[in-house]
Amino acid sequence: MVFSIPDVAALGFFLLAWVSYSMAVRLGLMRREGLNHSMDQYRTRWMEEMSRRDVRIVDSAIMASLQNGAAFFTSTSLIAIGGAATMLRATDDMLKIFADASMGLVADRVLWEWKIVGLLIIFGYAFFKFAWAYRLFNFTAILIGATPARADPDGPAREAMVRRASRMNIAAGSHFTRGQRALFFALAYFGWFLGPYAFMATTAAVIGVMGARQFSSDARRALEDEVG
Repeated sequence: MVFSIPDVAALGFFLLAWVSYSMAVRLGLMRREGLNHSMDQYRTRWMEEMSRRDVRIVDSAIMASLQNGAAFFTSTSLIAIGGAATMLRATDDMLKIFADASMGLVADRVLWEWKIVGLLIIFGYAFFKFAWAYRLFNFTAILIGATPARADPDGPAREAMVRRASRMNIAAGSHFTRGQRALFFALAYFGWFLGPYAFMATTAAVIGVMGARQFSSDARRALEDEVG
């Protein structure tokens, strides 16, 4: 067997933790208590305020900032994919480093290659999420430009466009968040190179940090007086 029982257990714990955390944030009972949900409300509020402005320079500046952030992380994910591919190509050198280390680690070639493949999958997932978020922010900017002015007599059309822009903006933010989450879990995944028990420990640590930031951080407390 390529994977030992502890390796299988650690990988299962990692996947379960990722899926469970994502569901807790998006669909679970704690959703309304999370930072992401609160910010989604402010994204909707932003689009409502945008529709009341005749000059939307500030909205364009905000959209440019969001697009630049998504573009940066898209490029970062590509660099990470290249680094993981280099690790896969330099398997012999990496195994020699592990063999010479004084930590008592034993690295199997096939297991090592499978671990790198998993890392490539995580970084590839992050790349697609960031790239799609960049595209959705672009769509949001177009919808902002298509929103009728405040003086337009067709109020229902303006309100419908505000709803579309809000949903597009929330979707973009959601995909961007998933990309960042993948990078955080990639840090936990690196623990597997130190062994299955270290893998479970780093996974638990990442879940703890992300959960604290989502539900009990200073940023979350800053939004306690939420927009209804």
